[in-house]
Amino acid sequence: MSEASNGPGQAPGHSTPPGAPAPRDWSEGQERALRLWIALARCYATYARAVSCKVQEYGLTTPQFGILEALYHLGPLSLGDLAGKLLVTGGNVTYVMDRLEEQGLVHRERSPVDPRIIQAKLTEKGYTLIADVFPGHGDFIEELSAPLSAEEQELLRGLLKKLGHAIQERDAP
Repeated sequence: MSEASNGPGQAPGHSTPPGAPAPRDWSEGQERALRLWIALARCYATYARAVSCKVQEYGLTTPQFGILEALYHLGPLSLGDLAGKLLVTGGNVTYVMDRLEEQGLVHRERSPVDPRIIQAKLTEKGYTLIADVFPGHGDFIEELSAPLSAEEQELLRGLLKKLGHAIQERDAP
């Protein structure tokens, strides 16, 4: 069979038999970018899993902790602002807020400036919880980052921000 012909289950233009690895016919730049993506994805998954396990010790999910932490450090926020800060949908924020309200950790009220806007606020119980756990959480995040020197942490942070902003600009309407 020639390289141009295709057997059953083969992609057009490839003569690799089914079940065999595909030929590595991509460029050096694509290889480098693919390896970067894999490293970023694996690192993020590992980091997020560790943080999620730690946050469960506080009796919270990661999204719940994110909302409590944002309200603790930034004060009352609209549900839309919370969604933007946490990079989630408005529906997700509403669901997480419902669970936090059931626990008595947050409440919602209309904005005094614009009654169309619903703001999220910490209750006394929510404030006490996040104030109690956040210092230890900061220590935990510092421990996770310890394999990198302070300079490496700042360099990586800057590079990740640069990459993220460039992708955002590329995808902007």
